[in-house]
Amino acid sequence: MTLELRLPGGVHRLRTPIALSAPDRPITSRRVYAAAHVVADPLGQNSPGAPAAVDWDATLAFRRHLWSLGLGVADAMDTAQRGMGLDWPATRELITRSGAEARAVGGLLACGVGTDHLAGADHTLRDIIGAYREQLVVVEESGAQPVLMASRALSAAAKGPDDYLHVYGEVIDSAAQPVILHWLGDMFDPALVGYWGGASLDDATDTVLDLIRENAPRVDGIKVSLLDAGREIELRRALPESVRLYTGDDFNYPELVRGDEAGHSDALLGVFDPIAPVAAAALRALDADDIERYDALMTPTLPLARHLFAAPTYHYKTGVVFLAWLAGHQSHFTMVAGAQSNRSVPHLTELFRLADTAGILPNPELAVHRMRQFLSLAGVEA
Repeated sequence: MTLELRLPGGVHRLRTPIALSAPDRPITSRRVYAAAHVVADPLGQNSPGAPAAVDWDATLAFRRHLWSLGLGVADAMDTAQRGMGLDWPATRELITRSGAEARAVGGLLACGVGTDHLAGADHTLRDIIGAYREQLVVVEESGAQPVLMASRALSAAAKGPDDYLHVYGEVIDSAAQPVILHWLGDMFDPALVGYWGGASLDDATDTVLDLIRENAPRVDGIKVSLLDAGREIELRRALPESVRLYTGDDFNYPELVRGDEAGHSDALLGVFDPIAPVAAAALRALDADDIERYDALMTPTLPLARHLFAAPTYHYKTGVVFLAWLAGHQSHFTMVAGAQSNRSVPHLTELFRLADTAGILPNPELAVHRMRQFLSLAGVEA
């Protein structure tokens, strides 16, 4: 029997879930991380400005789900509401707990290193280097690979490209293993306008390439989240051969990961949190050079991703958690800092429709039941 739901704008008939076989081998042709969200404690005081109260059991269970699919986990990143509700004490605990889980299951783990525990404003470059180093110790002790996240404090303090090169050079020198750099566009965080100290993105690209070429043996790769496929491809082709380009482009990832005659991007993506089973199956098809199946699986996820990350892009985390609830990965739709209110009912309703079209709802009956609950709470009869 066809399952359907009356949504604002008309009746939506749900598709039959995609038949996906259980993973039988690791993903080999690309290195791939899913940036994972955190599950809030629904009975915690998760209001704006309050310390984050996390449901650790559900949060770690979701990471085991990602590892079971053969994906790596990128933790303590912006998808986990880093700097947007997830404070440093909760972040530190998340890194430590995720590290222990990764060791237990043999999972690939990278964790964000930032400066978000600095209090106040007007920090010196020495303060910022010290803050990065303090968090670097926590990540390295967890066994995770460090991701040097963009710093709001550095964005405010730096006078030009040389300050960025100095700070990053010092932190890279402190790392015990190669690091992943992270170029996060201001659509993800408005506080990062002008990052890398140049007057244009071309200037910023030159600075990034100078940094990487100077430190190539100690840089595993760079995650680029600019939502600009052409610029990413140009940067990818200019990198030293040993340095990976991890796409963070949630608008163009299918083509960037597929690649071209000159190479491909690896991936560190927030959208791989909700689409993880389909993405993992597509990547295994890519391993087998089955481009047709890769495209058949990945292409339908793109309208979902572009809606999920629509402006204001930094609120995409609300949609990620909403989809995790619809898919049964958590029992509620609440978030740290009360961020479940950051997207509208029409936005989330369209997200449900696109998620079904993309084939990422493993249990349509549960998804429909929860969608009815959500719409009823909003005063909409479904």
